[in-house]
Amino acid sequence: MTDSQDGVDWPVELRGVTESLVATLGPNGKWNLAALGLHAGEPVTARTWGRTRTWRNFHEEGEGVVQFLHDPLVFAECALTIQERNSLVHPAANAWVRVAVESIDEGESGDTRWEEWGLTPIEAAIEDRIVPTTNRGYGAVIEATIAASRLDVPAYDTDELRERLDYFAEVVETCGGPRERAAMERIVEHTGWAPEEG
Repeated sequence: MTDSQDGVDWPVELRGVTESLVATLGPNGKWNLAALGLHAGEPVTARTWGRTRTWRNFHEEGEGVVQFLHDPLVFAECALTIQERNSLVHPAANAWVRVAVESIDEGESGDTRWEEWGLTPIEAAIEDRIVPTTNRGYGAVIEATIAASRLDVPAYDTDELRERLDYFAEVVETCGGPRERAAMERIVEHTGWAPEEG
């Protein structure tokens, strides 16, 4: 686990890019949930793309609650739709960490503005310890949500993204369970993309 300067550890081991959800407090008093890729390092960093609710709330509040979970349907819904809750920790979260955020860089990719944030753990908890398993369908859902979130971003090739989504849909169909299949159905509902018939 990665240590913070305040002695609070991340509740999970981070390596490479770890996909998570983050809850940020909005001006309406509700917690907005969205996907957030965490880049391992000292400090752990994450990027927001565009002027999203997460970007706004990071600027306004200076913190968020990063959450780790294994439910592909919850992940897909939070990644592709506006999800607001009264509580800061989603019931599906296996672990969470409240982080202070600090803007450390910004720039532009294509026509999209991005901002990079350093994340410092303030408080953390493990809600549920699970035995790790490898399910290709779960991994395909996570990759599909990332591809789907880029469909309308000018810097990315739409045809290439649709090909990726077709591949991920096939993996979910052959390797996923009911929650993975339901998550792919949500991706179809929220993007207008539909897998090609085989």
